[in-house]
Amino acid sequence: MAKKPRAGKAAKKQATPRTGSTRKTVATQRRIQRKADAKPSSEQAKEPVQAGTRKQPVNPLPKQHLDKPGHEHALDPQPRFQAPDYRGSGKLEGMAAIVTGGDSGIGRAVAVLFAREGADVAVLYLSERKDAERTRKHVEAEGRRCLLVAGDVKDPAFCKRAVGKAVKAFGRLDVLVNNAAFQQHVDRLEDLEDAQLQETLQTNIAGYFHMARAALPHMAEGASIINTGSETGIFGSGHLLDYSATKGAIHAFTRSLASQLLPRGIRVNCVAPGPVWTPLNPADKSAADVADFGKDSNMHRPAQPEEISPAFVFLASPVTASYISGVVLPVMGGPQG
Repeated sequence: MAKKPRAGKAAKKQATPRTGSTRKTVATQRRIQRKADAKPSSEQAKEPVQAGTRKQPVNPLPKQHLDKPGHEHALDPQPRFQAPDYRGSGKLEGMAAIVTGGDSGIGRAVAVLFAREGADVAVLYLSERKDAERTRKHVEAEGRRCLLVAGDVKDPAFCKRAVGKAVKAFGRLDVLVNNAAFQQHVDRLEDLEDAQLQETLQTNIAGYFHMARAALPHMAEGASIINTGSETGIFGSGHLLDYSATKGAIHAFTRSLASQLLPRGIRVNCVAPGPVWTPLNPADKSAADVADFGKDSNMHRPAQPEEISPAFVFLASPVTASYISGVVLPVMGGPQG
């Protein structure tokens, strides 16, 4: 009976190829392997990526926590929304737009670029009057009119009144940007109270329904609706169950409403950002967590609002997006956010 080979170095050696051709192939493969092993690791650099026309703030950010609903004027550093290198070219000339949550963050950046492209803008906000006034100042500096309307998008009656005010002020309505949002981290589903669940659902998804329903009677062929989604609506978030669920619902709402309104010539699209430096997160996270906000994104830093707002201009303008409807456009700093 043949003896089994003993365990040890001899038993662990790889078999030696017996034919000339196989020996040559194995030698080639091992030579390629040795060269690859000798090279430095090609892992993605951990330094924050700067891919724009000017350098943006990076982590660590100052530790801070804001009281809800969060005021932009209290943030450090101040979010960048002016996009100084963006040159308007009349893509929205003569149009009128409504931007909910337009007092700060992405909403403010969108309102400013819309004005730079020729649109009058109605800014809807909850109670952040000081921030809203600053948005108005910058919209008017672009040479366009700005209407401020305070109220809660959870209330259908308010949404109807706000749309009516905008149409009365501007004589038309061409673009609706649904952007107002509420979020609050919760580590366990058992800790998600009914009050928070309803606040998130009614603000983030019901509010979008209310605004679209109020706006549509005033929108003609060529108009558009743009919803603000999120990477959490695509990938989920273990600490933002209710928020992620509403963002996923917004994505589905976008596609569904786009299908319904296509025969009327009204386009509906969505922008899904990754982490963005706005009051929303410092009014949600602990001060220590805020310091590393956005660090885990592909660019290893949060986006600034001015890096997100051009996507809204692109989707709003019939010059650039006349054949685009029902899309969820990811703006996440990389392929996976």
